[in-house]
Amino acid sequence: MARDRTGLPTSALHRELVQLAPQLRRYAYALTRNPADADDLLQATLERVLSKSMPEDVELAKWTYRVCRNIWIDEIRSRKIRREAAPQIVPAPQVSTEEEVASRFALQRAQAGIDKLPDDQREVLAMVAIAGMAYRDAAEALAIPIGTVMSRLARARASLAAYMEAVT
Repeated sequence: MARDRTGLPTSALHRELVQLAPQLRRYAYALTRNPADADDLLQATLERVLSKSMPEDVELAKWTYRVCRNIWIDEIRSRKIRREAAPQIVPAPQVSTEEEVASRFALQRAQAGIDKLPDDQREVLAMVAIAGMAYRDAAEALAIPIGTVMSRLARARASLAAYMEAVT
């Protein structure tokens, strides 16, 4: 039986989750657009996957992406309620070098363009372009036809390109 660094036995599920975690973290970041939230979402996803029994005849990666997405949707709903009850706090700007500022500005422009995309396009873009999923896997994870994935991805890329062209 395989053992982890602490000498405890590991299961095939644990090993697969360890391999899947970096891709899942990138997907979580694409959904949340915040490193801390992405880490929290990843942790919640892994906890849910480990605590619940996995449906039969389902691939772990696809099921895990779906769990992650559903947890995020629940979080968005609860944040909406909390946002209405609490005032917004704006962080103070940080002083940085010229190169850092230029990089951050470019990243902010790209993120603003992604933020302007409809949720369905942003999800597909995150799964395929950021997390590196195949079209078929993304289609199965989102429970939509593969043609819909391709169409949403094409529209997302075109919208993002037009946005980036307009702001530069």
